[in-house]
Amino acid sequence: MPDRTQFEGSFRQLYGLPGRLGIAVIVLGGLLLVVRTLSPESIFVSLLWLGVWATGTGFALFFCRRGIRRILWRLRNRLYVAYLFIAVVPVVLILVLVGAGFYLLASQVGVYLVTSELERRTGSLQRLADALAKEDRGSRSASLAELAPYVKDRFPGLEILIRDASGTQRFPAGSTLEAPPEGFGNTGGLMLYRDTLCAWGHVTGGVEVTTLMPLNSDFLAQLVPGLGAVESHLALEESGTAGASDSRPLRFRIGNRGMEPSQVTGAAQRYLPPSAGRLDFEIKWWSILPAAVWQAPGGSQRVIVSVTTRPSAVWRVLSIQKGSDETSGTYLATLVLGSVAVLFCIVEVVALLIGVSLTRTITGAVHGIYAGTQRVMEGNFGHRIEVAGNDQLSEVGRSFNQMTENLQQLVAVAKEKERLQSELEIAREVQAQLYPKTVPALRHLRITAGCSPARLVSGDYYDYQAIHSGAAGIAIGDVAGKGISAALLMATLQSSLRTQLRACVERTAAMGGDPGVDVVSTSRLVQQLNLQLYADTAPEKYATFFFGVYDDDTGSLVYTNAGHLPPILMRGGDAIPLSVNGMVVGAFPFAQYGESRVELRKDDLLLCYTDGITEPENEYGEMFGEQRVIEVVRRHAGRGNEEIITAIMSAVREWTASPELQDDMTLLLARCQ
Repeated sequence: MPDRTQFEGSFRQLYGLPGRLGIAVIVLGGLLLVVRTLSPESIFVSLLWLGVWATGTGFALFFCRRGIRRILWRLRNRLYVAYLFIAVVPVVLILVLVGAGFYLLASQVGVYLVTSELERRTGSLQRLADALAKEDRGSRSASLAELAPYVKDRFPGLEILIRDASGTQRFPAGSTLEAPPEGFGNTGGLMLYRDTLCAWGHVTGGVEVTTLMPLNSDFLAQLVPGLGAVESHLALEESGTAGASDSRPLRFRIGNRGMEPSQVTGAAQRYLPPSAGRLDFEIKWWSILPAAVWQAPGGSQRVIVSVTTRPSAVWRVLSIQKGSDETSGTYLATLVLGSVAVLFCIVEVVALLIGVSLTRTITGAVHGIYAGTQRVMEGNFGHRIEVAGNDQLSEVGRSFNQMTENLQQLVAVAKEKERLQSELEIAREVQAQLYPKTVPALRHLRITAGCSPARLVSGDYYDYQAIHSGAAGIAIGDVAGKGISAALLMATLQSSLRTQLRACVERTAAMGGDPGVDVVSTSRLVQQLNLQLYADTAPEKYATFFFGVYDDDTGSLVYTNAGHLPPILMRGGDAIPLSVNGMVVGAFPFAQYGESRVELRKDDLLLCYTDGITEPENEYGEMFGEQRVIEVVRRHAGRGNEEIITAIMSAVREWTASPELQDDMTLLLARCQ
């Protein structure tokens, strides 16, 4: 006996959306039968057909979707579908692509051969008319007699009408060709004459020459011998007069005078070459050409020229024709083939993605369940299986997650920690981008810097910026605190410094001066930096800061030291500390800062550092100290800047004998050459 849940589900299905769609299909279908019986021509018949189609499609899609879900719920069926999309669909698509490519290529080449030859024939008629118009009346008869054999073979049924001041000439003698109405100039091409498709040429002036040749299926098929059957279709009114004002229905007629369409089609089929094999199938394509209308100068009628051929026939024609341009003839087919190839690639990729996705859902779910059971055996009840979908594997995963629900809070804490770690890693990457990427190109000073943060992000800051081709600014700072807050203040410090420095240079350039070293006042810049940090940061946030401007031409370094550890100038083995001429930035708005100047000589080495170099302690509580830094520099003074920085940081790590740093370590070396 079905339980209440199953009964309620069946009830909802009957009176829900699927049930309403089914009822709508029945009601609309009944109304359609009644209305169609009473008034077959009523517009409501079409509207009811549309309603039945729309509701029936929705009803069918619902049950198809329901059936697909039931099929894919079982693991075995899901594997079958996955293998179908991975293996069968690509093979079928390749076969379809090859067949479509052969069909399009052969059909387009065949149409091109026919239309190009037809264009050459019509062009010959135009040139013939032009040549006859240029001859005098006495020599025309002789010219026409000489051209008679050529015209008979190449232009069967050709009629020529020549009119000038002395009279009218016709070719052949029994021609009944009429003079075209007024309005045609020097033109040629296709012409609709007396319900018949013709090729013609017309020349006006002192002499009016009209050449007209009817086109029939036999002539069109012989344009390219051995290619196949060629037919032309015209959209004419029943009266046969193009542009008539009556509303009689349109019909199609073959461009062949005195023959029924069925007869013409039967005659054209004689030219279709026999099949060379099972794959040598019959192909048919068409081209739409414009045709002038005899009764309406300036008007036009579209003509459909269809070609029925086989791939073997197209290949034979191309191989025996001399001077044929195969690339031009197959341009459209190549374009279509390329489009089909792109579509094939898209479908192939979609099929591959679907197959891979289905396979991954299977293998991923099985692997997740296996990994989860291993974690449970190890005592890790905080493991969770990612569940997606509504199938058999998903139900197993939900059952596993239900067993470990009591440790949900532990999992949430672990995820939160992982999220914070990820954000810190992103912050570290962002901070790494804030450090300068290029070193100013100076003739006598080489600048090198390095930073080793105690955590993922650092509160230390160093920078060097080119002021112009002969000067550069160098800076180093240490923000109070560690972690994210110190890193944010460090970013603010860098942004403010670069903004202030750029403003000084641009302001001087705007006033017409040379943006040199003298226009950047280190004391004024640090004072502005102090006011900005004080206004934009919390009262307990401050930083020690050293900023100097080096002039490459004079070798002088003008600097302002705002409470930072005094940089050390190594000169000839002596260590000369630079002066401190101001307090920390960001703490007091009334702070004043001075400037100092030092001349750098050849082989001088300026060492700027933060307290993470001198203040780390060993296991006995002794700090590394400034003197040990000087000794390391003296031992490695002959080496490069990078080696000196590495040696100092290694000495500090050995001093602390700890894998973790006690503070951020930052060094900036400037060697005068």
